[in-house]
Amino acid sequence: MSAAAHDLAQHRLDSIVVGRSPRMRAVFDYIAHVGRGQGTVLITGESGTGKEVIASAIHAHSPRRKRPFVAVSCALFADTLIESELFGHERGAFTGATTHRVGRFERAEGGTLFLDDIDDVPMSMQVKLLRVLQNRSIERLGGVRSIPVDVRVLAGSKRDLKRMVVEGQFREDLYYRLNVIAVDLPPLRERLEDLPLLAAHFLDRFFARRGVPTPPVSEAVMQAFLAYDWPGNVRELENACERIAESVHCGRVGIGCVAASVLFHRPAETSESVASPLAFAATTPGPVAMRAVPDSAPWAAGTFSLDDHMRRAESRLITSALAESRGNKSRAARLLGVKRSTLGDRIARCGLSPEQEVTGSVVVAPGRVSRS
Repeated sequence: MSAAAHDLAQHRLDSIVVGRSPRMRAVFDYIAHVGRGQGTVLITGESGTGKEVIASAIHAHSPRRKRPFVAVSCALFADTLIESELFGHERGAFTGATTHRVGRFERAEGGTLFLDDIDDVPMSMQVKLLRVLQNRSIERLGGVRSIPVDVRVLAGSKRDLKRMVVEGQFREDLYYRLNVIAVDLPPLRERLEDLPLLAAHFLDRFFARRGVPTPPVSEAVMQAFLAYDWPGNVRELENACERIAESVHCGRVGIGCVAASVLFHRPAETSESVASPLAFAATTPGPVAMRAVPDSAPWAAGTFSLDDHMRRAESRLITSALAESRGNKSRAARLLGVKRSTLGDRIARCGLSPEQEVTGSVVVAPGRVSRS
């Protein structure tokens, strides 16, 4: 592993080491120890918890660190392609195989191979993986020659392999062959004490990429982040911080600035029943013990214009900020990242009554604001 590659691995490791929660410190103390060995490691954890980063860290702590670290997601390839990807193929092995190809095992020679999403490997391929782990040799697809490989294998799984064994979805012998050393990564919601430091780390990185100082983050936004479930874990937090850095232009990351990012970020693949962290922050009125907020996007029915939706979102945010500040407009303006005079103008523009300003939830129909 080159010095540059080692630095990159350490940089990626820092992305989840920033926190100081007892569980994660125990994980990193453990991988620093097991990294010096040669045993197969099974890394389990939900999607986005950093399994590949952990695998890279194990490699960086190992005697193999000067040799290649090769990572591959087994979920990316169809059943007919995964064997060629892992073991390579000979010329003429199948239609289109005009030359021989070296697979991932051979590319990782002398180093470490990380097989992520091992839970997605089909049963037919599991038999061949087991044979490789037992014999430490491979055969290219279409070949007859046995090729010795000196590779430390790490595997990652987002599902409980032991349960999959019971359900007949994963080979028991392969499970025990992989599960020599076990590392289990906690989801972000179980290490929330790390979230403020992680968020600061990601924001610093992405604002630095833009060449601007990192603005302060309001307490309301951070409280909403701490109340959110983070189903996508550290990866989702990283994406949210990148989106903030790319879209927020306020001097302070407040609820109002986050709302603007929400309005113009609506991935097509996102289920309407799952809120993004920024949508959650924009619709959470403060440190309330709430989790997933239904994302009832008004344009889903094709009946709202963008102006109507922005007025609706603005009214809801103003109402939430005023409720949190108990009617104190100066404090509400600070929460929203605007001047008090600007807040007064926007209250008037949204047509909020005094009662709605403090306690009401608002629903905006085209051209008007009404109390629900």
